[in-house]
Order: sequence, then C-alpha cells, then structure tokens
Amino acid sequence: MDQLINMISERTGISEDQARQATEMVIGFLKDRLPAPIASQLDNVMSGQAAGNPTDQSKKGLGGLGDLFG
Repeated sequence: MDQLINMISERTGISEDQARQATEMVIGFLKDRLPAPIASQLDNVMSGQAAGNPTDQSKKGLGGLGDLFG
C-alpha cells in the first residue's frame, strides 16, 4: 500500500498524508461495493499478503470467471 501511496503522491504532487487518505477512501469504496470474496482479496493485496501468480489469484477471486477471458 505504501508503494501506491508514494506513486499517487509523486504523480499528483499532493502530500503523502493526502495520498494515504485518498487511497484509503478508494479502497473503502471498492470493498463496500465488491462481493465479499473479492473484497477480502483486496485486503490481502493491499496488506502485501498476496502470494503466487497474480493471474491465478484474480481468477480465484472472480470465482472462476477469469477462465472465460484467457
């Protein structure tokens, strides 16, 4: 998450505190609107706990729907 915050801060010119607030707001928005299994995957990704192949994880998070796309 720190990498994302730093990137937002650098690219937009806003402070790291503002970038952190914006990031937390967007993540909260997404978690409120995504299905629970995907929202929990978002928590794992943002905490750096995601492991393995990101493509495989996204397919699992989409309940197998990812297989339809490749």
